[in-house]
Amino acid sequence: MKFDEIKELMRLFGKSKLDRIQIKQKDFEIEMEKGGTVVVEAAPVAKTAPAVSTAAPTAVPASAPAAEETQGEPVAKGELITSPMVGTFYAAPSPDSPPFVKVGDTVRKGQTLCILEAMKIMNELEAEYDCKILEILVEDGEPVEYDKPLFRVEKL
Repeated sequence: MKFDEIKELMRLFGKSKLDRIQIKQKDFEIEMEKGGTVVVEAAPVAKTAPAVSTAAPTAVPASAPAAEETQGEPVAKGELITSPMVGTFYAAPSPDSPPFVKVGDTVRKGQTLCILEAMKIMNELEAEYDCKILEILVEDGEPVEYDKPLFRVEKL
């Protein structure tokens, strides 16, 4: 099963009324439980993968006074680049290396922005378009959820 298919399956499961699901295909198996863990295995793997939380954040309704306070604040400009997966954000390829990007950098389509580690696999997040980094919204080594904003950018 491809990563995009797993990601879509997690999204659909999160919206469903199901509490638990288990899928087996040839040498691939995935189990998901709301408020529990995700375990993905391939047949030759001896150990199970580390647990990843699938608990969806609960929405807290905004009160009327809070909504009035935010109306006077300026709206941040730019586009958001969000996390395509649950994992750990790394700004550089190693602790001793400089970060892939800094605030103010101009980035070209396909350039690596960061690394997202998920289940001991390092995934490079590449820019989908030319842009300028306006803000980095997470710290190095910080855990991130699916769709969490990572960068605020200005398209070029």
